[in-house]
Amino acid sequence: MSYLIKPAGYKALLNLSQTELGIKKIKDFFQQNLSSELRLRRVTAPLFVLKGTGVNDDLNGVERAVSFPMRDLGEAKAEIVHSLAKWKRLTLADYAIEEGYGIYTDMNAIRADEELGNCHSLYVDQWDWERVMGEGERTIDFLKEIVQRIYGALVRTEYMVYEMFPQIKPALPPRIKFIHAEDLLRAYPSLTPKEREDAAAKESGAVFIIGIGGALSNGEKHDGRAPDYDDWSTMSGGLAGLNGDLIVWDKTLGHALELSSMGIRVNREALLHQLKVCGAEDRKDLYFHRRLLDGELPQSIGGGIGQSRLCMFFLQKAHIGEIQASIWPERMIREAAEAGMPLI
Repeated sequence: MSYLIKPAGYKALLNLSQTELGIKKIKDFFQQNLSSELRLRRVTAPLFVLKGTGVNDDLNGVERAVSFPMRDLGEAKAEIVHSLAKWKRLTLADYAIEEGYGIYTDMNAIRADEELGNCHSLYVDQWDWERVMGEGERTIDFLKEIVQRIYGALVRTEYMVYEMFPQIKPALPPRIKFIHAEDLLRAYPSLTPKEREDAAAKESGAVFIIGIGGALSNGEKHDGRAPDYDDWSTMSGGLAGLNGDLIVWDKTLGHALELSSMGIRVNREALLHQLKVCGAEDRKDLYFHRRLLDGELPQSIGGGIGQSRLCMFFLQKAHIGEIQASIWPERMIREAAEAGMPLI
């Protein structure tokens, strides 16, 4: 079900022309900083992939991919990507990218089963990135180092926006806080995962929650993850997980806002373990999984960073539909306009 947050007294700080200018500047500035921080080169990415190869992102395993038959390929089906989590790793191998370097691309997706709201759209646009790493870098410390580099690019981008539009005051703290999902559960045992994210983001301003996908001590996951890209089961200091979500406090909405999901990717052992845990061992013979199990893919770290969400946060908009063009329920369009949020 769609859900609309209507912040009391909301008034956009920028008009439509200023908003479009801000979107362009943010996207150009941030991707240049991201590329420099992580040593990434830009590559061209597919909008759709062949169904049945295991290349598409399975997200939580229940979302339906938009698909269509291809006449010139004997009616074989293609799927609109959910993300490029696995495609990027194949590309690292095929392009022979060296250790310490990587790729990024503009990823455009359609997620037909998305629950529409202020932060969720049928249309997903993000920077997908992937970087080759050494097996010895499969540590929490390396994950944190990469997160801090990305966060530094976010802080610089926010200040650039402030220089352009002084009415938009910076909100990010100088440093990001790290917390494991299990520790967050212990701190707020009576709250739901989303409520725990709200509490942590409000307290710290920006937080990276480690360990997304594996079961916590209460037997539940903080959030779902597919078994074949992030490594969410590796033990580190008694806590599982080499991945996480970068979340900030959105003062406009009064809620936590996830800007990025990322992690160290599965190696052979982690893939086999996670497929077994998820009852998905039949995937082992798919194209992507076979190449990984045969040792043809490099060890990597990667993730996605929401483009429209980033612009929404930095321009202090209350609805992602003020940033991107999509399709919304008629009732949401009407109520959003009445609340000062005209949707594109």
